[in-house]
Amino acid sequence: MSLDPIEAELGEGLPSNVRDDDEPNIVNIHPGTKRKWVLKEDAALVACMVDLHNVGTFNTNTRFKVDYLNKLEMMLEKVLPRAMLKAKPNLELKIRTLKRDWAIVYDMLSGKYNNDFG
Repeated sequence: MSLDPIEAELGEGLPSNVRDDDEPNIVNIHPGTKRKWVLKEDAALVACMVDLHNVGTFNTNTRFKVDYLNKLEMMLEKVLPRAMLKAKPNLELKIRTLKRDWAIVYDMLSGKYNNDFG
């Protein structure tokens, strides 16, 4: 594809993240900032949540109290100093994902929405 005369005059071409082929393919200019969790981080998060629950200072009936994410962030910083996990959004979103996944597995194994799967 040839350059527009104005672009040719100004010496501008396509940005480095845009490909010029027969078909217009545009590469994502703003790649997702979604963080990839590794197994070590998952294990540390679950271990810290279990410790936090066992200590009992952040427990209510069936949930954690309001400030538990900040305490969890401090605990994980000691265990994984270079992970740079923040209470919001990293821990909040990961815990939400874990809850969703756990609910799916629990429903599968308890037989709630299936016929004797587990």
